[in-house]
Amino acid sequence: MKLYDLPASPNARRVRIFVAEKGLDIPKMEVDLSTGYNKTPEYLEKNILGLMPVLELDDGTTISESHAICRYLEEIHPEPPLMGGDARERAHVEMWNRRMEHYLLLPLVSAFVHSHPMWKGIREQVPEYAKVCQNQARAALKWLESSLDGRDYIALDDYSVADITAQCAVLMGKAVEVRPDENHPNINNWWARVSGRPSARV
Repeated sequence: MKLYDLPASPNARRVRIFVAEKGLDIPKMEVDLSTGYNKTPEYLEKNILGLMPVLELDDGTTISESHAICRYLEEIHPEPPLMGGDARERAHVEMWNRRMEHYLLLPLVSAFVHSHPMWKGIREQVPEYAKVCQNQARAALKWLESSLDGRDYIALDDYSVADITAQCAVLMGKAVEVRPDENHPNINNWWARVSGRPSARV
């Protein structure tokens, strides 16, 4: 297998953390956007959207979208389980992972795309939309704070892919001035716990 990676991408980071938590050694190829390789016919055959991450299997099959990659790896390497151990746990992890993705990570990514100079001329930027997205993410932090009351992790008693998605969202939030503060003690305690894991350094 080979993982096509983009170090700065929060979605690529989700896969790197997942791989590290599984204890897997998957060769990586860092895609340099400045060369335009991700827009070449060769790469577009791997992912028609030209995005990262992409997991290329030994038979040449390619899987893109971070959650799909993680799902595949969970199926072929079920230990340690990061998506739940039974039907109830798997549904609960999926529920929380989708919440972390749709209500926290994606608004923060959109806020970055619509406000940061690096995207000027690449994407149509709507600064007002960036502010809307920031507020959506702040609202998500508020109910996440409440949900973490008395809990060590987001979905289960143990670390899961929902925590990974939230980790990457918190890191993304720093770039758009949306971060947990003194009003989020539960999130801060959770952050200290998850950011101290060896996988957080990948």
